[in-house]
Amino acid sequence: MTGKQRRFADELLRDPERNQTRAYMIAYPRVKNSDVAKAAASRLLTDVNVSAYVKQREDEMSSARIADAREIREYLTRVMRGESESEIVVIEGKDVGVSEARAMQKRPDEKERMKAAELLGKHLGLWSEKHFEEKSVGLVPDILKAVGDIE
Repeated sequence: MTGKQRRFADELLRDPERNQTRAYMIAYPRVKNSDVAKAAASRLLTDVNVSAYVKQREDEMSSARIADAREIREYLTRVMRGESESEIVVIEGKDVGVSEARAMQKRPDEKERMKAAELLGKHLGLWSEKHFEEKSVGLVPDILKAVGDIE
């Protein structure tokens, strides 16, 4: 792949609208006619090397933007343990009728930590009906033995 082809592909990926004509005219500045640029860009995208490069870069960009399961588990674990921080805005009274907004860092409160634990437990399958059934079947005889109803 040539340098200009790579520049075209990079410009195409940079554009949120994926405007092929614009990308081509940036990579090949001598082309001034948009109809010519449009046709040439279309042909260029049929090139195996260019299309493979565009696909590879799109996959890389996509994976960098999307959290995977491990990243989500790590985040929920940090929140559950109270290790994360978020920024909140608080209003402080400075004088009579005068207040000021200030940003400060805050650790997760109990409710937020509980929600993270719940989500993490659901993800790990700890809160399924099957799990509760298995646990409760074993507990009932033990509880009844404790109160003396069965031997």
